[in-house]
Amino acid sequence: MNKSKITSNIARRFNYLNTEDVDQAINSILELISSSLYNRDRVEIRGFGTFSCRKRSARMGRNPNTGQAITIGTKFHPYFRASKSLKASLNK
Repeated sequence: MNKSKITSNIARRFNYLNTEDVDQAINSILELISSSLYNRDRVEIRGFGTFSCRKRSARMGRNPNTGQAITIGTKFHPYFRASKSLKASLNK
């Protein structure tokens, strides 16, 4: 399911909300989560899961075209861990 499908489903479920308002709310939530991760903060949504930022150490890699060794610098990547209740609902 993509973002537009989520938006249309929420707008259909709650008749008093129009699609533009739902889309704006979803965009605001995603921007807030992104900015929190950018600041290396943890975002916890009870009953769903936790978003956090993890650090990948610098390492040696290879250029696939030339085979030349290159250094890949340190980077951060987003990490999601599902809550116990989400895991339990998936494994019923």
